Amino acid sequence: MPLNMFSKVEEIKGVGPKTREIMEKSGITTVRDLLYYLPRTYENFTNTTSLSEIKPGKVVVRGKISDLHIVRSKRKNFTITEGVIRDNTDAIRVVWFNQPYRVKQFDSKKDYYFTGDYTYSHGRYQLTAPRAELAPDTEKQVTESGSFKPIYSVKGSFKSENFKKIFETLRPDFATIPDLLPESESSPDFVKPGARADALFKAHFAEDDKEVKEARNYLAYEELFELILAANLNKKENQKLRAPIIPFEAEKIKQVVEKLPFELTNAQRKACFEIFKDLEKNLPMNRLLQGDVGSGKTAVAALAAYSAIIAGYQVAFLAPTAILATQHAESLNDLLAPLGISVALLTGGMKQKKALKQRIKDGGVDLVVGTHALITDDTEFDRLALCIIDEQHRFGVKQRQQLLAKTVQKSMNDGLDDSNPTINQKPLAPHLLMMTATPIPRSLQLAIFGDLDVSVLDELPKGRQPVETKIIKELEFTDELYPKVREYLASGQQVYWICRNIEENTRSETVSVKKQTEKLKKVFKDHNVTFLHGRMKPEEKDKIMSEFANGKIDILVSTTVVEVGVNVPNANLMVIMDADGYGLAQLHQLRGRVGRGKNSAICYLVSPNDIEPARRLKILEKSNDGFYLAEADLKLRGPGEIYGSLQHGVMSLQFASLTNTRLISAASAEAKKAADEFSKTPELLEKYPELSFSIKKYQQLTTLN
Repeated sequence: MPLNMFSKVEEIKGVGPKTREIMEKSGITTVRDLLYYLPRTYENFTNTTSLSEIKPGKVVVRGKISDLHIVRSKRKNFTITEGVIRDNTDAIRVVWFNQPYRVKQFDSKKDYYFTGDYTYSHGRYQLTAPRAELAPDTEKQVTESGSFKPIYSVKGSFKSENFKKIFETLRPDFATIPDLLPESESSPDFVKPGARADALFKAHFAEDDKEVKEARNYLAYEELFELILAANLNKKENQKLRAPIIPFEAEKIKQVVEKLPFELTNAQRKACFEIFKDLEKNLPMNRLLQGDVGSGKTAVAALAAYSAIIAGYQVAFLAPTAILATQHAESLNDLLAPLGISVALLTGGMKQKKALKQRIKDGGVDLVVGTHALITDDTEFDRLALCIIDEQHRFGVKQRQQLLAKTVQKSMNDGLDDSNPTINQKPLAPHLLMMTATPIPRSLQLAIFGDLDVSVLDELPKGRQPVETKIIKELEFTDELYPKVREYLASGQQVYWICRNIEENTRSETVSVKKQTEKLKKVFKDHNVTFLHGRMKPEEKDKIMSEFANGKIDILVSTTVVEVGVNVPNANLMVIMDADGYGLAQLHQLRGRVGRGKNSAICYLVSPNDIEPARRLKILEKSNDGFYLAEADLKLRGPGEIYGSLQHGVMSLQFASLTNTRLISAASAEAKKAADEFSKTPELLEKYPELSFSIKKYQQLTTLN
């Protein structure tokens, strides 16, 4: 009998209530979740290195440990446990951070296997925080189950060995794992009946690197297939909707463009043209406008809104925070109010909301800019035809759909193709324009956004200066960084200071927001230094950002909560602590917070004193092109998250690498065929309940209905 992938994990032998609770913290609630919880790495005990031949990198060494002692650091509640590992060829230093129990853990007369990273740190080579196991125990395991050992990510007291025992219990059932993908004669050779069961078995019981590679290759194909199938099904579903036809009034648009206080870039003109062509169709536009920070997305959105409004419709503009919504409302009002367009701001904390909502319902407001207040049940529109969502990844699927559902029947009766009654029987939807300042690699667009049309702003407006970027060590702060900060502050400009943690973390050597704020207040006594982080209440964050935008704060010490934020043209210097810990795309996004005015800007990337700066920092130092950096970031990271924290867990790749164009091409061809079949005969998908369940998480990412 096939293994039921939807069964609760507690139904597995050996999984009691406590184990279930621990697994839930790792997102494991079903048998399927457990089977796809792959080892984070594998230890190969046939690759044991003698200490005389050890080289930097991941190593497995066998030896005795002695001279263990605790070193107290200057930092409060932070200890370093040091020791020496010896074999019959040489000796090396070993360290653990905040693990004082290690001093009493080992018997200096016994041999152990140590697995970890051998690196150069603080002026010397050392084995850092290795896993350790008694040599006889390890050798017994090697004899019983092979030298290739899976290591699972664990939480709390639950150990990797606990996972291994559970999988041993399930071992006979692996052969009964049902296939997930539809059968197709044109599928790649490795996608054959039983391929899924074989791949998952090899992933958990691999005997060598080759089997791990084969397993992950199939699982990556499966993941890409689901992703691309979902995108294609979305596109076909969106084609079943109807939207109002918004004619392109070329002369009126031309007059507006000529009155703008700036000249549109060629990229902006092209994006506007693509949007206007979409709005003329009776199919709802589903377009992503992506452009680097400062590339002029708001101006394009304003022209799209103007086109809909002069056709007699309303426009909703959704922003993630009150301060950002306020800023958008002000800039849109400056552009459109002189043309007779009514622009209103709707946020949760404002007064007289009831009266404003009545005006919106009665059609007395043309363009409504707002936060989540736009999607509450009591916010109704008269003739909503276009929804614009800024930084769309900051909103959940449900929130986006709540806004799209604001379309009412009377909003759509005009502007439809009366000559084609079939079209008029389709479900209603407004046009949708989503904006993001996160450059998305083109290979990624093809995969995840197969159901979206994409417009790209890859030019900066005239006069916009690139941000100078420098890698700096903390040892250089006194002589180079602090004088530069004082220079900017003296000229009335402001500073962002980015830290990874909010408070001191005993497991980390990274600098915290609160500690850095205390330090900077002493260094820059005559200036206002304030901190900001994501755990603050929304109104508190908005207040601090407003004060910073208004020049009341000189130095803002913050986590990456400012990554997508308001426009502060007076902030032209940024310091990013522990920059090695960020991805290229995120560093570029942070850097985009400065250099938004007429003055030159500089961004300092702080790298550890005793370590060569990461390759991505050197790439960032040389380039301001967000799209080039996004591609470089994708190549550097390989498999992993698509959007990372930007999608808040909704969308991530566990196995596939979006640099593997050959696998993407193969999965794309098969997924498109499957989408054609499933759209023609929807009941076919019912034969694949697990596949249907899997693709829903992808379908919801950009779906309109």
